[in-house]
Amino acid sequence: MMPQSFSKIDTNTNSFSTERALVPLKEISKHPHYVGSPNHEHVRDFIINELEHLGLDPKVDEGYSYNKKWGSITKSKNILARIKGSDNTKALMLLSHYDSNPHSSLGASDDGSGVVTILEGLRAFLSTGKTPKNDIVILFSDAEELGLNGAILFVNKHPWAKDVGLILNFEARGSGGPSYMLIETNGGNHKMIDGFNKANPEFPVANSLAYSIYKMLPNDTDLTPMREKGDIEGFNFAFIDDHFDYHDALDNYDRLDRTSLEHQGSYLMPLLHYFSNTDLSNLKSDDDDVYFNVPVLKTVSYPFSWIFPMLILSCVAFLLLVLFGIHNRRLNGKAIVKGTVPMFLTLIINDLIGYFGWKILKIVYPQYGEILQGFTYNGHTYIWAFSFLAIGVCFLVYHKFSKPENRGSFLVAPLLLWLIICSIIAFTLKGASFFIIPAIFGLISLLIIIKQKSPSLFLLVFLIGPTLFILSPLVKMFPVGLGLKMLVASTVLISLMFVLLISVFGFFEKKKPLAYISFIIALVFFILAHLNSTFNEERPKPNSLVYLLNADNNSAIWATYDNVLDDWSKTFLTDHPDHAINENNTTFRSKYGNAFTYTKKATVISLPLPNIEVQNDTVVDGVRHINLLIAPKRPANIIALFSDTTNVFNTFRVNGLKIDKDEGETSIFQNRRSNSLFNFYVTDEDSLALQFTVPKDQNTTFQIYEASIDLLDQSLFNVPKRPEMMIPKPFVLNDAVIIKKTVSIE
Repeated sequence: MMPQSFSKIDTNTNSFSTERALVPLKEISKHPHYVGSPNHEHVRDFIINELEHLGLDPKVDEGYSYNKKWGSITKSKNILARIKGSDNTKALMLLSHYDSNPHSSLGASDDGSGVVTILEGLRAFLSTGKTPKNDIVILFSDAEELGLNGAILFVNKHPWAKDVGLILNFEARGSGGPSYMLIETNGGNHKMIDGFNKANPEFPVANSLAYSIYKMLPNDTDLTPMREKGDIEGFNFAFIDDHFDYHDALDNYDRLDRTSLEHQGSYLMPLLHYFSNTDLSNLKSDDDDVYFNVPVLKTVSYPFSWIFPMLILSCVAFLLLVLFGIHNRRLNGKAIVKGTVPMFLTLIINDLIGYFGWKILKIVYPQYGEILQGFTYNGHTYIWAFSFLAIGVCFLVYHKFSKPENRGSFLVAPLLLWLIICSIIAFTLKGASFFIIPAIFGLISLLIIIKQKSPSLFLLVFLIGPTLFILSPLVKMFPVGLGLKMLVASTVLISLMFVLLISVFGFFEKKKPLAYISFIIALVFFILAHLNSTFNEERPKPNSLVYLLNADNNSAIWATYDNVLDDWSKTFLTDHPDHAINENNTTFRSKYGNAFTYTKKATVISLPLPNIEVQNDTVVDGVRHINLLIAPKRPANIIALFSDTTNVFNTFRVNGLKIDKDEGETSIFQNRRSNSLFNFYVTDEDSLALQFTVPKDQNTTFQIYEASIDLLDQSLFNVPKRPEMMIPKPFVLNDAVIIKKTVSIE
């Protein structure tokens, strides 16, 4: 699925070199470089300098943008460059973001790896001296981590957006593993898959099921606004393993898997050469393809129009085979019915193991809940443990029922189940329709068992190959991609594979010893997982602490998002903290909706309060026009604005940026689920200037939370540095000094 080594520094200059790409990565990932941080500007200047060394003329395009879904507003500073092609055709864009996630991530994988993949790929491409037919646009976007704001700014405002015909976007959501290809398109994917196959990357990892799942998830990339607002086609390339390194202090230079970076380069180079010389104005299609990977053949695809014919032919073949087998007495009706018992037993038992197993583990090891990514440091060990446990259950159950002479009859029920599953998929999840391929090979196996008195075991083993190659990677993909709560998908998938492979396993007379061996191996992995369940310097505990000053009543609290407190946080929250009260729907925005768990009264420390000034308040034609200025008097990073959901805003501007109504809305911010209006991320020490109109009789109240991410840097609070076995918890407003101030405009 991916390279097993990486290219060295002395690789041919016309080729991608991972070691050469690592040189700029080391500089980019020295410090956190989130929007508004001092190192953010340093990284931007460094990338500009690298582009200039390649002979390009980079420019910085800046402006405010708003992402309603993420509730983010900020001034993005995108880095843009362009290579002129020989023809006046649609341009190919290379895209990656250069900001890291606030506030502790070093951004080596996400998305320093994407930046250096493009820089090294461009160097290798330009060294050939060839002029491409298409222009190549390079966009290193800003503020992706805050809400894709840089991409939104580009697609809404920049004139080059209309020139782009295809985007190659390089991302990461962990620090290792194979890089998955995911398509972004508003139409069919047929021509995209056709072009991808013609480019012929060496290690394609792509399947239409993964993209079908991706489209259901809230995880967006910079390609999302490009597709939604600009109708631009694109490919995402992202490695997603070692998810525990995602968005935290562990996303560093040393932990990045070099072969994952090599995998990104192995995508970029052939696709860059192919699509820079291909007509990109003709990528739209009404047709979709099912696609998946197998060794040697790489990416196999076929149109959606084949789904039902393949399904119908398989069902007809199944019926004829069963009738033929019973007629020739190669299949036994009683044995067929009996074969349903072990099949359903394995599925039910392994479903329960996968579903409740992780829930039980979280009770036994409550510290796992502190890893918000949902994938623990010993997560891979648990995948092995649950997989072997499921395999052991399969062998043990079939030991009670299956005999070599009834292997054909015992294959009938699994084939029927698979055909039922494929029928449901054909109507509800067409991207997974390649599941019919294992069923087809299962039908061929059944034919051989029926036709031959002594079926060739070698041939039957050969016929289970496609099932193993197509489906076994999914056993790992589901919990890695969606968290260990999806171990149930792994155990159920193993059961579905096992019952279909009974054509081979049915030859094994002594399944019980294999079951015990599987259980022993599973036990070994559970023991290994237990030995690695605690936190240490290699597996640090994520924790959190903020100081919140309520300027309305001159009180203060310490607060945390942690469920399991440690010695560091107990210094301020004590052994007996108070349960947090998250009042009036004012939970700070975070990926997983986390709210404060515990608080403790704190000493009130005098802090410079923001200057809040109503600069204009007039009524014109029954509408009240208000200008409100919020100016921090300290180095603030975020201004979070809340207002009751009953308040009506007819129009709204933020630092001149107009906030538009969504289709069907009669007012701004109308369909909010909480009191949150937006998060304003401060850059260049800018203030927040609001211009809005409301009904003339409305009393409008705002709760303003001004946050600086410098709690550990301010001597006023005397917060010690974390021990080496702890890191700041990601995805939440952490290590922050927060001032709450309410303003009412009556």
